[in-house]
Amino acid sequence: MNQFPTHDEASAPEAARPLLASGRRAFGFAPNLFGKMAESPALLQGYLALSEIFAESTLTPLHQVVVLLTVSRYHECRYCMAAHSAGADMIKVPTEVTDAIREDRPIADRQLEALRRFTHHLVDRRGWAGEEEVEALLAAGFDRSQLLAVILGVGLKTLSNYTNHITGTELDPELGHRAWAPGGGLRGALAAQGRVSAPR
Repeated sequence: MNQFPTHDEASAPEAARPLLASGRRAFGFAPNLFGKMAESPALLQGYLALSEIFAESTLTPLHQVVVLLTVSRYHECRYCMAAHSAGADMIKVPTEVTDAIREDRPIADRQLEALRRFTHHLVDRRGWAGEEEVEALLAAGFDRSQLLAVILGVGLKTLSNYTNHITGTELDPELGHRAWAPGGGLRGALAAQGRVSAPR
């Protein structure tokens, strides 16, 4: 794999330094994802800007978690699965919701499951959601603004998922308690701990 540095505020290109400082203030540590993205200040700036915009969208914080985890699960992004699981814990998202997505199984809550299914379908079909899928999401209680906000979330996570895949972003120790690996179930949990190899 190509070696990409994990920048800090001393080594990053000048344009990225204030963005890393801002991330450190917001999270209490500088996420390794930001350190990888800092090689391209434009990428880091775009990701942070989209993150703020998505947070202010018509989707609730709970709905946003479902979208972000579902996209990351589809792309098998270990870093983002851990990061968003930890973030979900902080805002008191029920673990049965995050566990369902992490294990690639239906969410018990019907509305959240409709959102998970639509998001998964959207990514799987490269954005070609049919009328049936659109109507199913609307019938679950979402409006058209929220449907389009899902697309924003997909774009946001695609930026980070692809960055992590290409640069091999290491998981921050602060996120280790929510480590995840492809496979789901017991094998996935063991793989996340490095005790077995995970399927790719």
